[in-house]
Amino acid sequence: MHAENEIYIHAPAREVYELAAAVERWPDFLPHYRWARVLETHEDHRLLEMAARRDRIPLWWCAEQRLFPDEPGITFRHVRGITTGMEVAWTFEPRSDGCLVRIEHHLRMRGGALGSLLADRLIRPQFVQVIASRTLRCFKERLEAQAAAVRRSSQLGREA
Repeated sequence: MHAENEIYIHAPAREVYELAAAVERWPDFLPHYRWARVLETHEDHRLLEMAARRDRIPLWWCAEQRLFPDEPGITFRHVRGITTGMEVAWTFEPRSDGCLVRIEHHLRMRGGALGSLLADRLIRPQFVQVIASRTLRCFKERLEAQAAAVRRSSQLGREA
């Protein structure tokens, strides 16, 4: 299974990356996230427990998060839950007036052809793509609202 979601955010790539890296803050502004907890911190990764909702359906998984601030990029590898083995990569491509954010998911389900069918026909379209697109929209709304507030504040300061 392969899924890709992307969105253009009118905010600097560094700001988008920093907000995305702080997974424990996601439930504060992502209404579909129930919780995101850091279980362990290691030198090169963190172990996270995450829970979200797809409408009324509760979802849960654990993932290892690795941060690459110089690129910038973030990877997650699901290590517990039905999506164990899923590889997720967030990339942040700077542009002149913002950033193109892309989330790619790769999953090879256990169970041979039946597992592949389940991943391609149910997990990808009904869960992964829906939650990822909702997550990106919420990131966009939050970061662009913050940028607009800074612009308004800056204009008021010049007018005073």
